[in-house]
Amino acid sequence: VQLQASGGGLVQAGGPLRLSCAASGRTFSNYVMAWFRQAPGKEREFVAGTSRSGVSTYYADSVKGRFTISRDNAKDTVYLQMNSLKPEDTAVYYCAARRSIAILTTTLQYDYWGQGTQVTVSS
Repeated sequence: VQLQASGGGLVQAGGPLRLSCAASGRTFSNYVMAWFRQAPGKEREFVAGTSRSGVSTYYADSVKGRFTISRDNAKDTVYLQMNSLKPEDTAVYYCAARRSIAILTTTLQYDYWGQGTQVTVSS
């Protein structure tokens, strides 16, 4: 499956931003989808994940209550709505896909990756 992330940009602290990730090539609803991020000098970390149907979601503690992951299987797209952004949310954000049932949180467990989109939060 090919993934194309978009929606990144520069935003002031406290503001919102919505990322999108469009999938193509395979049956989107067969894949668990997730968002990861990587800040300069740091390892890539899990942000949020959604089950194949979108009913189940899971979040990193650092974004819980501020970020919302959702998916539209009719449009083969997963979203990350980010609210109350903080400067420490600055990173390149990646979408990832895994043909599985469980929402997993480590990079090695995902088979397909988008190219990343930069999110910069100014203070």
